[in-house]
Amino acid sequence: MARERETERENDECRPPIPAALVMSRVVGDVLGPFTPTADLRLLTSDGSIVFNGTSLRPSNVAAPPRLHIAPHHHFQGFYTLVMVDADAPNPSNPHFKEYLHWLVTDIPAAESSSGSGNEMVRYESPKPTMGIHRIVLVVFQQSRGRGRAVTAPQWRRNFTTREFSEANCLGSPIAALYYNCQRQNGTGGRRPPTLR
Repeated sequence: MARERETERENDECRPPIPAALVMSRVVGDVLGPFTPTADLRLLTSDGSIVFNGTSLRPSNVAAPPRLHIAPHHHFQGFYTLVMVDADAPNPSNPHFKEYLHWLVTDIPAAESSSGSGNEMVRYESPKPTMGIHRIVLVVFQQSRGRGRAVTAPQWRRNFTTREFSEANCLGSPIAALYYNCQRQNGTGGRRPPTLR
């Protein structure tokens, strides 16, 4: 029993932490619950720019679907599901449409690990904020039931809930997530840094 607890503690220490940017930006909390990343997610805009957590982009940067690369920490032979949502729709002061679903891709083969090789269940709709700075969140789940059977498309884009979607489709916790900030094309200013409570 003591040895099992010690092994569990060692495993917890070996798990990669949730990226601090996801916690500080309240992506973890507003969109996702705590999770243990088991893959790295790399996002490239159509012009080839690499996007990191918290990168600021304009609608022109994300007019076309981004290119993604999913790199699992351990060997995986299966499929992924990608969800892309706006956590601040229609505006950060009154996000009554949150989450707004911008993109849903299923059956992404682990062997290819890019969104272009999956089944686009909800067509990509580029973010076009009209007010404020929006957190656009991309989340990757590992499908548990194989190709074509794991995920059902939602009925609407507004008031989509990533957590409920994951639960309804038996996807479990995310394996990777990334977010960027997006504001209107000619917008100015920036997101205020989070305050500690």
